[in-house]
Amino acid sequence: MSKPFSIAIHGGAGTIVREQMTAELKSAILAALEASVQAGHRILQQGGDALDATVAAVEVLEDSPLFNAGKGSVFTHKEIVEMDASVMHGKEKDAGAIAGVRHIKNPVCLARDVMRKSDHVFLIGEGAEEFAFENGYDYTEQDYFYTDRRYEQLQTMKEKGAFALSESKFPDDRKFGTVGAVALDQHGNLAAATSTGGITNKKYGRVGDSAVIGSGTYAENGNVAVSTTGMGEYFIRQTVAGDIAARMRYLKQDLVTACDTVINGELKDMGGEGGLIAVDGSGQIHFAMNSSGMYRASIDTSGELSIKIYADE
Repeated sequence: MSKPFSIAIHGGAGTIVREQMTAELKSAILAALEASVQAGHRILQQGGDALDATVAAVEVLEDSPLFNAGKGSVFTHKEIVEMDASVMHGKEKDAGAIAGVRHIKNPVCLARDVMRKSDHVFLIGEGAEEFAFENGYDYTEQDYFYTDRRYEQLQTMKEKGAFALSESKFPDDRKFGTVGAVALDQHGNLAAATSTGGITNKKYGRVGDSAVIGSGTYAENGNVAVSTTGMGEYFIRQTVAGDIAARMRYLKQDLVTACDTVINGELKDMGGEGGLIAVDGSGQIHFAMNSSGMYRASIDTSGELSIKIYADE
């Protein structure tokens, strides 16, 4: 008799405007979310490891121009792409993270290799890429990451001297672009993975919560796995993912209470907007957000698929 397993993914949370969402774009987003969650679920179904399932799911989203990670990453002030990612495996609390990489097609895979093939947890910039190329990664030209949509976003931001769009051409321009996945495998392992291109028009090598273990990503067997998306600076200050794990570990809060208390309580009180996905040791899944939407999908322990965009769904 197989043990329970489940997986959840997200493609970012924030202001997602129904009125601007075309049927064609919605269909493309839903298809990408389903492809992602199914890619991870297939690994779990075959008895694979939770971390490999989350990485496989995130890879699908990194390969899509629809999400702010990998191929669809936003541009910095200098009109280049700098990407961050992290992973965590709950059995030994192993973790890997990278930040500021410019020539890696799938940053989430590199984060996993930092965990498995190095003595370190966190590598950045040129050093992270040096490690990648020594481990067989292809050099990916910046041209691969270019999309007209992201370039237009950057020019609009530069005109306003801003980091957040006040006038949106796309239905999710005011969304915090991050992708992530959490999973429980048949061996009882919990894992989480998160990847992002950061924020449009960012400067000075800015890094958000997606690469920070305990803020954007956390996993602990028997307890919880979390991947967040939102205003990174606030999620770092509130150590959101680690706080949820601590609430469940020490206060014995259930998954829903712990997640909602942080996202709709302390984080929101600070002014932080966003959301998260989480799965506990029994495979229960929860999505928490204080924004109008979050691209998300899950396949629960009974095999039921769910794909949603808006908070009121």
